Amino acid sequence: MTKRHITYLACATTLFGALIGTAPASASHRIHVVLPGESIQKVVDAAQSGDTVLVLPGTYHESITVRKPGLTLRGMGQRTVIKPAAPGVKKAPIGCDAAGNGICVIGAKTKPVTDVTIADLKVTEFPKVGVYALGTDRLTVERVTADNNGQWGISQEHSTRGVFRKNTARGNGDAGMFLANNVKAEVGATDTKGTVIERNHLEGNRIGLTVRRLRNLTVAHNYATGNCAGMFIVGDENKPKAGALTVSDNRVEQNNKYCAKTARLPFLQGSGIVLTGAENTLVTRNTVAGHQGTSPLSGGIVLFKSMVGVTSERNRITGNRLESNAPADLVNQEATASANAFDANTCGSSKPSGLC
Repeated sequence: MTKRHITYLACATTLFGALIGTAPASASHRIHVVLPGESIQKVVDAAQSGDTVLVLPGTYHESITVRKPGLTLRGMGQRTVIKPAAPGVKKAPIGCDAAGNGICVIGAKTKPVTDVTIADLKVTEFPKVGVYALGTDRLTVERVTADNNGQWGISQEHSTRGVFRKNTARGNGDAGMFLANNVKAEVGATDTKGTVIERNHLEGNRIGLTVRRLRNLTVAHNYATGNCAGMFIVGDENKPKAGALTVSDNRVEQNNKYCAKTARLPFLQGSGIVLTGAENTLVTRNTVAGHQGTSPLSGGIVLFKSMVGVTSERNRITGNRLESNAPADLVNQEATASANAFDANTCGSSKPSGLC
């Protein structure tokens, strides 16, 4: 960092603390300001654990990798835009940029990176993932807009105790938000130790939110609309199964976009909340409305065998408000599964009948 930059930082710390609603940085926890035209990655590399890298409004054509615990990468809202490097710009042979991702938070295999925050910026048009996290503990991603990325808007795997709050994910090629144990290994669901996904806006993606092979987390107060499917809770034949989580107080409406079939799923259209191969999941106080489709997964709240034939068991669907979903508000295709409970829901139709 230049001497001019350091001097400017010393004068601006109090001002930017007021702008972002935080107290001025202490001597040991500095705020490093990135101006338009400067490299965010260079400032991240120069920062110390506990510091904040504050990115001023502008468009920055680069990928950023964070490996330091306690680091905060913060923009100034949607005016701070992260986009891919311009065509012809040489990429590093490995890393976030080469993988086609925007912002990567990466921990070691046996030692997660802790207490990183990504906030108040926009990540858009990357070939793969807008914000990608692997091997983290207590990661916070809040007020991030992830639009029009090729695969996932915001994703996390092999991580614990994450908080994903007040983000917007729109127009991404697969899930707007994707949380999983490990996408490259066939292993049982892992305990997230209380990950929270709340108050996010998920629109126009293939799937608004996918939770795959995870346990012990909360999905609450999110809004999903205009996707092919609103929310997927996904498990398979591995042990332990996905589940032991809560899906509550979400608005899931009119997810009627059409998406072609894939190797793992039939075509999607008109799916609200889908549980496939999950157990001990509480789905409660959600509003699920306006879904129309003829996919095997269409309907308001749907219980469906996983693609490898594993049933959803001991789930409770209670206190939800459902209307105008077709083929039905409640769909249970787990006739042979044990102890799935449907009670106290407000709805007009079900398959089989008698669930409302």
